[in-house]
Amino acid sequence: MRTNIDDGNTMTQPTAAQAAESRRSVRQYEPAPIPEADLRELLRLAGRAPSAFNAQPWRFVVVQDDTLRAELSAAAYGQQQIVRAPATIVMYSDMASALDRMPESMHPDMPQDKRDAGVASFRATFAGQSDDQREAWGNAQSNIALGYLLLLAETLGYATSPMLGFESEKVKAVLGLPAHVRIPALVSIGYAAEEGFRPHRLPAESLVEFR
Repeated sequence: MRTNIDDGNTMTQPTAAQAAESRRSVRQYEPAPIPEADLRELLRLAGRAPSAFNAQPWRFVVVQDDTLRAELSAAAYGQQQIVRAPATIVMYSDMASALDRMPESMHPDMPQDKRDAGVASFRATFAGQSDDQREAWGNAQSNIALGYLLLLAETLGYATSPMLGFESEKVKAVLGLPAHVRIPALVSIGYAAEEGFRPHRLPAESLVEFR
């Protein structure tokens, strides 16, 4: 993994706070591929994000194939970072899968009766809902993991560009995803070939209040 904080002697990984300060969206990438081990570790760590019921409804598809990336770019209104970056991560929520895997997701340290009650409660919560209602909830939960993904990529030395501008049905068709799933974002990732715009945010005091 590349790291990007220089202490004068060695390159060290930035802290989460440093990554939050420095992260920016990048649209120009070096052609060098990302080691698969790095991608697997990044997504393992992103999957550590919290979710209600520990449902973990997020799923990831790492797209590196040139043809697929070109098709994804076309489904994303021609956004070129998809073909410029060596990989684009398609993140989607799949509540049908989350419901099926709930016994596995429930914490193993819980007493069996509480595990069984938790599984029943989770399934009952969504039993009367439509796919759209379920996936709206799963999409909201998946955005927590999306935040983890972007920050973690920065700490590991990778630039990213999250995209919400795409035609979901076309993306699903390109990747053969189930019709019911929701796609919170596409995230291009790689080694930056530009600095990108410096981060600019509204002052925290204009967004925060204490009561």
